[in-house]
Amino acid sequence: MSKNRKNKCGSPAEKKPLIEIPEEEKWRLIRESGLLDSVNTPYQRTLASTSTPEVDDGPPPLLEEIFNALVIIMPHTFFLIMMDILIHHQYAKQPTVRDIAGRLVNTLPIMAIFMFYTVRHKDNTILQLALFLLSLGVGPRMIWLVNRGSWLTNLAQCPQVATIWLYTVVQLKLSLALLSLTLIGGWTWWTGMKLLL
Repeated sequence: MSKNRKNKCGSPAEKKPLIEIPEEEKWRLIRESGLLDSVNTPYQRTLASTSTPEVDDGPPPLLEEIFNALVIIMPHTFFLIMMDILIHHQYAKQPTVRDIAGRLVNTLPIMAIFMFYTVRHKDNTILQLALFLLSLGVGPRMIWLVNRGSWLTNLAQCPQVATIWLYTVVQLKLSLALLSLTLIGGWTWWTGMKLLL
């Protein structure tokens, strides 16, 4: 009896489909239906469990800002120390480590806070204007001190003023930095002061 049933139904391989669809068309229909995207294969599950979310690609923003500020603060600190040593040698004085350390203790905290916030908001137009005006203030002051200041005033003020002037020019956009240096150069020429003694 079971033989009769098998013969009557026939095998599934022997049956022909009602409509013949080419293989390419089948794949196109499957892709468009989104059926493959909804199937969760074991391979996709392992990829999902091992992959990390790409939301956090770098360090936290505060750490990055601190790093950017340190990259600016360190060379300017060395510049301040170098200017302090050079101004002492210009007047035949020998700076001690205690003198340099005392100047750093007084200057470095204020300088670091100022540089941190100005590096943080460097692209702000108001800050660029403020740095431009600061550059126009400290540049002529530095040149005036070198030309007309007493040696005690130069020892006390020149290293900090030179560091601030250098920092403002470095942080300004190129056009503002060139304008600032041109205006200071014009002022120097107009007043008859020299940049080199």
